[in-house]
Amino acid sequence: MSENFPIVTLPAPSLRERSLEIDKQEVTTPQFQAFLDKLEKTMDIADGIGIASPQVGINKRVFIAVIGRQVTVFINPEITKKSTSLTQTEEGCLSVPGVFGLVERAKRITIKFMDRHGRRAELDLKNMDAVVAQHELDHLDGILFIDKMTEITRGQMPNRI
Repeated sequence: MSENFPIVTLPAPSLRERSLEIDKQEVTTPQFQAFLDKLEKTMDIADGIGIASPQVGINKRVFIAVIGRQVTVFINPEITKKSTSLTQTEEGCLSVPGVFGLVERAKRITIKFMDRHGRRAELDLKNMDAVVAQHELDHLDGILFIDKMTEITRGQMPNRI
């Protein structure tokens, strides 16, 4: 068995579907823990700063992101607060290779989630950490950065989106 997943790209159906909540009992199973390890390894190999399960063809509400310098697992994440101040950053995506564009997102967010051990957690994120979390959470709702992009900065849009 491979140590990482293949990353799916547009027009893969999993990228456009809303992902399903994960039951707390499932989180601590050896199978789910192995899935999380493999998802993290996939992100590392692709040199990403975040990856959501739909990007490997699995529609579960989980993403992994580098927050600060620490890899953090977000299970069933929910943004509970967003700042009114916005930031515009250039984004790209492992599932939309070669395309980069400007996206406006909240500068600060508060996000509730379960960690990889099934414990409830909450983080206040700002700047790039907030951007990454919002980008990855969008994946869980079938939304891609190209849907929110205000301007393409590099590459060109794929024909089939």
